[in-house]
Amino acid sequence: MEEMEEELKCPVCGSFYREPIILPCSHNLCQACARNILVQTPDSESPQSRRASGSAVSDYDYLDLDKMSLYSEADSGYGSYGGFASAPTTPCQKSPNGVRVFPPAAPPPPAALAPPPPPRNACLTCPQCHRSLVLDERGLRGFPRNRLLEGVIDRYQQGRAAALRCQLCEKAPKEAAVMCEQCDVFYCDPCRLRCHPPRGPLAKHRLVPPAQGRVSRRLSPRKISTCTDHELENHSMYCVQCKSPVCYQCLEEGKHSSHEVKALGAMWKLHKSQLSQALNGLSDRAKEAKEFLVQLRNMVQQIQENSVEFEACLVAQCDALIDALNRRKAQLLSRVNKEHEHKLKVVRDQISHCTVKLRQTTGLMEYCLEVIKENDPSGFLQISDALIRRVHLTEDQWGKGTLTPRMTTDFDLNLDNAPLLQSIHQLDFVQMKVSSPVPAPPILQLEECCTHNNSATLSWKQPPLSTVQVEGYILELDDGNGGQFREVYVGKETMCTVDGLHFNSTYSARVKAFNKSGVSPYSKTLVLQTSEGTQGYREHSLLNNP
Repeated sequence: MEEMEEELKCPVCGSFYREPIILPCSHNLCQACARNILVQTPDSESPQSRRASGSAVSDYDYLDLDKMSLYSEADSGYGSYGGFASAPTTPCQKSPNGVRVFPPAAPPPPAALAPPPPPRNACLTCPQCHRSLVLDERGLRGFPRNRLLEGVIDRYQQGRAAALRCQLCEKAPKEAAVMCEQCDVFYCDPCRLRCHPPRGPLAKHRLVPPAQGRVSRRLSPRKISTCTDHELENHSMYCVQCKSPVCYQCLEEGKHSSHEVKALGAMWKLHKSQLSQALNGLSDRAKEAKEFLVQLRNMVQQIQENSVEFEACLVAQCDALIDALNRRKAQLLSRVNKEHEHKLKVVRDQISHCTVKLRQTTGLMEYCLEVIKENDPSGFLQISDALIRRVHLTEDQWGKGTLTPRMTTDFDLNLDNAPLLQSIHQLDFVQMKVSSPVPAPPILQLEECCTHNNSATLSWKQPPLSTVQVEGYILELDDGNGGQFREVYVGKETMCTVDGLHFNSTYSARVKAFNKSGVSPYSKTLVLQTSEGTQGYREHSLLNNP
C-alpha cells in the first residue's frame, strides 16, 4: 500500500495531488503547481536577450524557446494548450522533490475583481520529462482534470486513515484478519468462522489481507469528467487519432469532426483489458523481482560469512609469513652479534698490545733521558751504541703497521632484501576455487553454412573431444567491406540465419563460445558471398586465418 504513495504525489510540491491536471506527456501536476511554474515568453524578447539584459531567469530558461518544439496533432498527437502567468521576478524556491518553483504572484488588491489579462505566450515545462508547451489563451483550463487520480487519492487517504477493524463485532471490534472482496466486509477470525464459513455457497468468495482489501473498496461514484472545450458536455465518444475522450459537440463542430471515433464504453473495456494483460506481465516481473531480492539478501548473509572466513584465512597466512620473517630476523641478528664480538676482540687485543709496547717505549725514553743527564763520558760511550740501536729498533717497530687498526668499524654484511620486497609487493590473491576452464573455439560446419539472396545461414559445433561446459555462443559478422566485426547473435543455439545483408557483397563471419570462466578464442574465419540478385544458393570459401 505504501509503495503506491509515490505515484500519488506531485513532483513539484511533494504532497498528494490537489486538483490534478493531465499534461500532454501523460504526467500529472497540481493545478496550483502548474500555475507556479509557468514562464512568460513575450514575443518581443528572445531567451538570449532576456539573459543578456539581466532580467529574471528561471530554471527553465535553459530551454531555447526560439527552437522549442511546439507539440501539435501533426507531429506528436499533442495539441497546444493555453494559460497565463506573470513573469517571475522573485527568486525561485525548491520543493521537497528538488524541483524549483516560483512563488505565486501576490494577490491583487481588493478593488481588482477581474484577473489580469493573460500574456501573449506562456511556457509550461513538465518537471518530470522536461517537455515544453506554449499555452494558448485558454491557459491551464485547456488541460483535462484527472478525476480518476483524485478518486484513487481519496480512497488511499480514507483507507489509510480508517482502522482495519472487524465490521461484525458487536462490542469492541477486533482487528480485521481478512476482507471478502465479494461481500466487501472486514472479518476478524471468530466472525469469519461464524458468518463466512469456508464451505457452502460462500466457499468461492475470495478472501484477501485487510491491507489489500482496503485498496479495492469502492467509494461513491465521483463526478463525471466534462469536456475541456465544452464544459457543459460530458464525454460520450473516444477519438482514436487524438487518443482522448470527446463530447458530442467536439464531433459536430470541433476539431475531432473528421477523426475516427469509437464508443466510449467499448474503448473503456478494451483499454481495461489491455491494462490487465499488461499488469499480468508486470506482476510476473514483480514476482521474479521479489524472488531476486530474497536471493540478494541471502547473498548478503553469505558474503558476510565468507568475508569473516576469508579474513581469518588471510590473517593466518600473513601471520605465518610474519613468523617466518621473525625467525629469519633472529638468525640474521645472531650473525650480526658474532661479527660484533669478533670485531671487539680484535680491537681489544690490539689495544692491549699497543698499551704494552707504549709502556715499554715510554720506559726506554725515560731511561735514555736519564743517561743523557750523566757527565761521565766513558761510561756514556760504553752504552750509547746499544741504546741508539734499541731506540731505532723500537721506532722501526712502531712504523710497521703497528699504528694501523687491524679491524674496521663498518660491518661487511649487506642484507639483500630487494627480492623479498618485490615478492611482498607482488603478493596478491589467486583464484581459490577451481572453476571450469575456458571453452575451446567452436568449429564452423562448412557443409551447413550457405548464403541465399541477401541472407546467410551459419552453423557451428564444439570440438568432438571437448568436455568443457558452454553457456552460449557469440556470432560476429563484418560490414561486407572488410570493416570491423559486430555481434549479430548471442545465445545457446548452434545455428543462425542473418537477414538484411547487401547483395553481391563478401562477408566474413566468426564465432566464439563463453561460460562463467571466460570467452574462448575465435573460430576460423568463414567468407560468404551473397547473391547478385534472387538467384538461389552460392558457394562459400574458407580462409586459413586462425
